[in-house]
Amino acid sequence: MDRDNDFKLVNMEKQKHIALVAHDNRKEDLIKWVRINKDKLGKHLLCGTGTTARMINEAVHLPVKAFNSGPLGGDQQIGCRIVEGDIDFMIFFWDPLTAQPHDPDVKALLRIAVLYDIPVATNQATADFLLLSPLMNEEYERKIIDYSKRMHRK
Repeated sequence: MDRDNDFKLVNMEKQKHIALVAHDNRKEDLIKWVRINKDKLGKHLLCGTGTTARMINEAVHLPVKAFNSGPLGGDQQIGCRIVEGDIDFMIFFWDPLTAQPHDPDVKALLRIAVLYDIPVATNQATADFLLLSPLMNEEYERKIIDYSKRMHRK
């Protein structure tokens, strides 16, 4: 088995394209985190699901491109942008104690993020570690596994 040829390299620029997502019970937590990290995040291009993007823009005055709200397809829109290579990084403050009507969309979004090897933070501690990483200010090559090659070999 030659797994060395089972991936492609995708360059992540110094300026990251970061998706900001939060469930309803975590939106205020995300806004507080963005406010604390405004200077660092302001160096990058931000997008998010509808309500979250609007709330961050209004509260912190950072430009955040808004997609639809999560239950109306925003999670899927972000997933599509990950597949297209337009999102490098995701901060998703999710609520682990509340069932969401769009849980399958959330699971699909997280699956796509793993499949395309983008950094994902689902809580504040991980978001802090990722944002403080020296890699945030450098180019980085992601290794995207070509699962079709691996499946075809079996």
